[in-house]
Amino acid sequence: METTINVKQLSKTYDGILAVDNVNISVARGTVFGLLGANGAGKSTIIECILGTKRQDSGEVSILGMNPQRERKKLFEKVGVQFQEANYQENIRVGELCEVTESLYKTTIDYKVLLKQFGLSEKSKSLVNELSSGQRQRLFIILALIPNPEIVFLDELTTGLDSKARRDVWNFLSYLKKQGLTILLTSHFMDEIEALCDEICILKQGKTVFYGNVNEAILASPFEKLEDAYLWYTEEFENENI
Repeated sequence: METTINVKQLSKTYDGILAVDNVNISVARGTVFGLLGANGAGKSTIIECILGTKRQDSGEVSILGMNPQRERKKLFEKVGVQFQEANYQENIRVGELCEVTESLYKTTIDYKVLLKQFGLSEKSKSLVNELSSGQRQRLFIILALIPNPEIVFLDELTTGLDSKARRDVWNFLSYLKKQGLTILLTSHFMDEIEALCDEICILKQGKTVFYGNVNEAILASPFEKLEDAYLWYTEEFENENI
């Protein structure tokens, strides 16, 4: 199976603090890969190095066979990105923002189709700042999908969505996966990870503490549920109020 994202011995330091320590990741085309860990575990830094927005201190990164530092413009046409803390113009209408995004790419998916798929058709003429948090989250996913990417990066993709909206997003992403889309996501919802991910990497303080599929993660832990296993790997149990 073709590898779309390849990370070898990636390390990154900030002010003498090792944020990412010798991480290896390999993501096959048409699969969903989950990058998990507590806030500050190194997830964002790894993604930024994969996208070429940050330069690693050591290690190698390739995405779609390209070096993200040297071929960012070419890569830009093939990758979609949705960040939880994305900043977009507030006083622009939803449809206008989608049109602006479309104009940046050579090949796109019709944003009207995506708005319908994500239940936002009626919000096309609404201002972005008039949307609820859940509606904004769905819009940000749509913006990541407009360029008809080969790979999409999704950060906490269903935060703020109700149960039905979350399931709808999962179903649509599963459909896109079957069409060959590669998805790298971060999430704190273990049911989401179980529903979508083919493989996961769990990070703790910049180091990989587990790499494999969900069943392997559970079997290698003392627990029967992924959420408990995840907390065990990251040693977050001690931080819970029991």
